[in-house]
Amino acid sequence: MAKDKKKKEEVKPKKNDFKSFLRKRAPIYLALIAMLVVFVIPEITKGTLEKSLPELSDENQRAVDILMKYNGPNNDGLSVLEALENKISEEYPDEKIFDHKKTTIDLTVNNVNPDEYQVIFNFKSHKGEMHYDWKVNIKSEEITSNNPEAKHIIDLVDYYD
Repeated sequence: MAKDKKKKEEVKPKKNDFKSFLRKRAPIYLALIAMLVVFVIPEITKGTLEKSLPELSDENQRAVDILMKYNGPNNDGLSVLEALENKISEEYPDEKIFDHKKTTIDLTVNNVNPDEYQVIFNFKSHKGEMHYDWKVNIKSEEITSNNPEAKHIIDLVDYYD
């Protein structure tokens, strides 16, 4: 009889160690996942000006790249793209303006002559709009402003320390 009792005890299934491990630590894992979702994912998916720019043909994209990457006569410091982002963030502090449903960014590139392109950047949102107009020479990489707002951005980039 004693042997039969021992056999019955041995037949009982063992506790699943993995399940008990998870059961004890599940609140910790859930808290870590929640923190990841709340703090990390929004930063990764945050909209930026660069991500908001439309796709263009190769030649037009080259003119836009020259303009947006221009960072002054000494090729050091603030770029036009960064200056535009700063200007927009000054106008819309504490807002994720690039993720706002009423925000539109219009980038128009026109070929003025074989080496020169006109780049028009329009930023529209729920509070108003900003308009910038430049001419970009793709051979000499010279940029000229066609309106005061665009001139202000170029001056900011040129004289940024």
